[in-house]
Amino acid sequence: MRWKVHGERALYDSNWMSLALVDVEVPGGPRFDHHVVRFPRHAAGTVVHDPERGVLLLWRHRFITDTWGWEVPAGGVEVGETPEQAAARETFEETGWRPGPLTKLGAYAPINGSADAVFHLFRADGASHVGDPLDASESERVEWRTVDEVRAAIGAGLVNDGMSLTGLLWSLAFALF
Repeated sequence: MRWKVHGERALYDSNWMSLALVDVEVPGGPRFDHHVVRFPRHAAGTVVHDPERGVLLLWRHRFITDTWGWEVPAGGVEVGETPEQAAARETFEETGWRPGPLTKLGAYAPINGSADAVFHLFRADGASHVGDPLDASESERVEWRTVDEVRAAIGAGLVNDGMSLTGLLWSLAFALF
């Protein structure tokens, strides 16, 4: 059943996100206000795999959850950029490695009950080292991890963010490495 939207009122707005109160009605049910987080741009990430090196990951701290974890390179899709272009750009900026050819893994809405965010994931076959990451504040370190180390990190709870976890698990589930 499709909910009916009667209107929307902005509660907060920034370049990063906005919070809206949406007047909705469930067919045959109540009408009520629902909080919705809106994101002005999608995000894109890349699972970079090289048969010799392993998987390219960033070790970083996230202040919001006060956690450390392994992440795939990822970031926002800029205006005029495709998700694939954003995934390649973010990989290069965050790691100093230019990814090989990208293949789409999929896209998903990570919290579609309360936000309109969409994450696009790609897989890259290998990468060429260009230099240091363009932004040293992105991560503590950039490393190639073996597939067994990736599995162990997932099992130990050291892959905390949804985009990285989804991309790595898709890659493992579909035997892409």
